[in-house]
Order: sequence, then structure tokens, then C-alpha cells
Amino acid sequence: MADEARSRLGRGLASLIGDVGGESAKAERPRGARRVPIEFLRANPRNPRRAFAEAELDELTSSIRERGVIQPIVVRPVRGAPDAFEIIAGERRWRAAQRAGLHEVPIVPLDVGDTEALEIAIIENVQRADLNALEEARGYHALADDFRRSQEDIARIVGKSRSHVANMMRLTRLPEAVQALIASGELSAGHARALLSLADPEAAAKKIVAQGLSVRQAEELAHEAGVPQRPQVKPRGGKTKDADTVALERRLSDALGMSVSIDDRDGRGAVSIRYRDLEQLDAIIRRLEANKTS
Repeated sequence: MADEARSRLGRGLASLIGDVGGESAKAERPRGARRVPIEFLRANPRNPRRAFAEAELDELTSSIRERGVIQPIVVRPVRGAPDAFEIIAGERRWRAAQRAGLHEVPIVPLDVGDTEALEIAIIENVQRADLNALEEARGYHALADDFRRSQEDIARIVGKSRSHVANMMRLTRLPEAVQALIASGELSAGHARALLSLADPEAAAKKIVAQGLSVRQAEELAHEAGVPQRPQVKPRGGKTKDADTVALERRLSDALGMSVSIDDRDGRGAVSIRYRDLEQLDAIIRRLEANKTS
């Protein structure tokens, strides 16, 4: 079972348990799904997601109170503890189900080890865009530090580029005060990366938040402090891309975790997304389809 789960990781959690869209969407019953008392479940201490917004939990609680938990919670048996399961993916649903007063929840049990469980948890959260930048970075570090995964391995597992994984992991080098601003959503990953080479990133972070600076303005702030900006690049045809186009490419690359190129010609042009294999292409398609139905 562990080999089967691992082989499906690159294709995403959707292929493992069915639809991973909104809780209100109808989903077919996955193979092996069953219902168990809610008290049989326990949170996963390695879950990369730490922040659960109250407003989101309240909304999901209302939906579950009306329709129940439609998408099963992915779990694994706790060794040596009968009738106990550790959550791999779906802790938010479990928390909301408790608030809604449910006595039973649907589960899909998997026989996987610590590494596979963390990989699935990160994939599920990354695909849903549920992690803030710092949670994503810490999840990658857990795979690298605790389970000896290389950045290339992690990139392949989660369907991102290696450079995206490397850039995210660098965020944990920032001071704790700056990391707190990232965790709260006051600073984006793009803001944070602009601060990495500064002598006093905390002061710059406070200025960015206080003045509501964009990522581009944050990069200019870093440039003024002596950090060189990324050089402009020339697309095919020899014309140098302006700074705004380069910044847009960076924003799209950050959002997708893949290399994005914009060929702009007087307000018209094309956007190119480079994917490494069909699994990454499938990840792009899932994101576009999810946005279409949301």
C-alpha cells in the first residue's frame, strides 16, 4: 500500500482520494472509505499547516453542519493503539466537524510511513494553496532535514521547480519577527525574498508593512540598501525586458512554482509556462480548472 501511495504522489492527492475541491462539492466515495467515531482521530504533529483561520473554520463548520463531511479525511493507523488514527490530510475538516458536533467522520486509511505521510500532507496543502509561505518552507525543511530529501526530490514530489523549493526554504533564515509577519500574511513570499540579503531585514519589513509596499517596491528598497537587482533579460529577438515585465514573470513563477516567461510587444504577447514533465503539466491544469469552478 505504501508503494501504491508513493507512486501516486506526483499526480496529486486528487488521484488518491478523489476530488480535493471545495467541501460543498459532490465527490464519489473513494475506495476503502469508511466512517469511524470522531474521537478515533488525532492531529498529526508534523502537519506543515499551523494556522487555521477562525473565519474559514466557521464557514466550513456551517457547511458541515448542513451537509456533513463530504470528502473523507486521509489517515493512517497509529501503531500499538487500536481504533486510533493519525490525520495525514484533512485536519481542517476534522476540526470543523468537531465544532459542528458530529459523532462520526468518513476516513480513508493508508498504510504509509512518516516520510510518505508528510509528503502527502504537503502535497495536499500546496495544491489547495492552504499553506502560508513560512509553513510551506518549514514543510520542505522537514522533508530535507528529517527524511534526507534533496531539493530536487522535494520539487518532484510537490510538482514545483527546484528553484521555487530552494527560495522558499531560504525564508527560514529571516529573523523571527519577520517570519511572524510572513505567517500572519502581512508579508508575501515575494516581499520576504527581497529581504534575505539585507543587513537589517526586520526594519525593512516593518517599513514594507507600514507603507503597504508592493513586492516591486520592496525590491527597490533592497536595491537602495545595496542589494543588486536581478539583471534584465533579453527574450528572443534581442529586446531587453523592462523591469515591470520581469517583476510580473517573477510573480507568476512564485505563484505556480514553475518558470514563467512573458513576451510582451506593445501590450500584446504571450505567456509561456515551462513544465518539467506531464505531472507538472497536470498540476497546472488542475489549478486552472479549480479557479474556473471557484
